[in-house]
Amino acid sequence: MSTLPRSLPATLPPLLTEDCDVPSRDAGIKLFVRNKRPAVLNSFSPARTLLYVHGSTYPASTAFDLPIAGCSWMDFLAARGFDVWLLDLRGYGRSTRPPEMDAPPENNPPIVRTDTAVADIAAVVKHILATRKIERLNLLGWSWGTTQMATYTTQHPQHVNKLVLYAPQWLRTTPSPLTTQGKIGAYRTVERGQMLERWLNGVPADKRATLIPEGCFEAWADATMATDVEGGKRNPPVLRAPSGTVADTMEIWSQGKTYYDPQKITVPVLIAVAEWDRDNPPQLGQTLFPLLVNAPYKRMVTLAEGTHTIMLEKNRVDLFNAVQQFLEE
Repeated sequence: MSTLPRSLPATLPPLLTEDCDVPSRDAGIKLFVRNKRPAVLNSFSPARTLLYVHGSTYPASTAFDLPIAGCSWMDFLAARGFDVWLLDLRGYGRSTRPPEMDAPPENNPPIVRTDTAVADIAAVVKHILATRKIERLNLLGWSWGTTQMATYTTQHPQHVNKLVLYAPQWLRTTPSPLTTQGKIGAYRTVERGQMLERWLNGVPADKRATLIPEGCFEAWADATMATDVEGGKRNPPVLRAPSGTVADTMEIWSQGKTYYDPQKITVPVLIAVAEWDRDNPPQLGQTLFPLLVNAPYKRMVTLAEGTHTIMLEKNRVDLFNAVQQFLEE
């Protein structure tokens, strides 16, 4: 294993970027997928192929591939010789928005629940394995995405090489930010100011000014809001996000039940948590870790001075390196 950099690379090797739409299991629903890899890469392996999926509210394409100081997390992985993929689930980012999102939210029940998200992942994994002619790959999930990726792993262990759970969802003693009162509609709306307020929740007042690199929040918010053209026409502009994850939180996690059985995970696992995360506090990962009794090996890393969104913050390289070391060993 070669030495990992303590800072972002000053220059990146030539990388190829390809975007495509993968058909889902449902007619009319296409899934946006991006691939990045070194221009010289022409041989593919399970150990160096990875798929990333996002959490409850924001798409993968605007966070995992947002260049900060010229380098996104996707770039970082690809520059290390990886064949890297990201997925926007239906209803998010550049994927198809189900027709329920064109009606008032109260007109329909919550859409894109976890079982639907796992089916979207299965469709994209199938596409990647067929395209690269490999039988397994690495999976990386963030937040709600950890539940999706862990569930897929319990269902299809033969297709998973390693599993990375970044800010995992699990049973908690504090209220989830996704808990709500009253009827849950098909989707939720988020305004730009709420995005920053949620990001900085839990950060000490004297650390807030230096947590997010200059211009990063603006670039990410602009890119994220731009993925929802219809939401952008409202006054004020909003980002629409499916509410399926809210319904699952209320009906499953908040009732003391779990969505998947950690004992059924039989591949190596890394859990990464951040000190100031209030969306999924470090205790969730700490509770989950000892339950992974059938993982061949497992590791947990707690990152200092970071939030739920540490991948876009000043200490993002600490996260990148922790994941990279796990993948490369």
